[in-house]
Amino acid sequence: MKKNLLIIVLLYFTFTVFSYGAASSGSNGYSNYDKGASLIKKAKKLEEKGKTEKALKRYKKALEYLSKSNKKNPNQPDTLNYLGFALRKLGNFEEAEKYYLIGLNIKPDHNGINEYLGELYIQTNRIELAKERLEVLKNCKCEEYTELKELIDNN
Repeated sequence: MKKNLLIIVLLYFTFTVFSYGAASSGSNGYSNYDKGASLIKKAKKLEEKGKTEKALKRYKKALEYLSKSNKKNPNQPDTLNYLGFALRKLGNFEEAEKYYLIGLNIKPDHNGINEYLGELYIQTNRIELAKERLEVLKNCKCEEYTELKELIDNN
């Protein structure tokens, strides 16, 4: 069932999104991806400080830039990762999961996607699926593994 959903989603993106070359840069030289990634990082820091409303505004704005980036240069794993992340932070778990799965189909060993998808699975009470993501990360010797493991252990 999940495989069929993934195939449908991939076909949808294949037929509806066209590549226009590299992500466009604004007048300041930063691409839409760069702007979106920067906003994600700022939002995470705000969230850590308990400034949830400000963080949510940054995630929404990041989503705008990342969507533009994905339209110009579709299906880049890092962009898909941050699209999924922003959507998850905004509470749109179903849409976030789609982006994460598309990203993993392109790059199955992407550390960020595996960690964040694991976090989504924890948030949606699918611990066994989170453990599968952790298994993918087990040999990376990376912070993504440590962070996901800690979340799983605490649930």
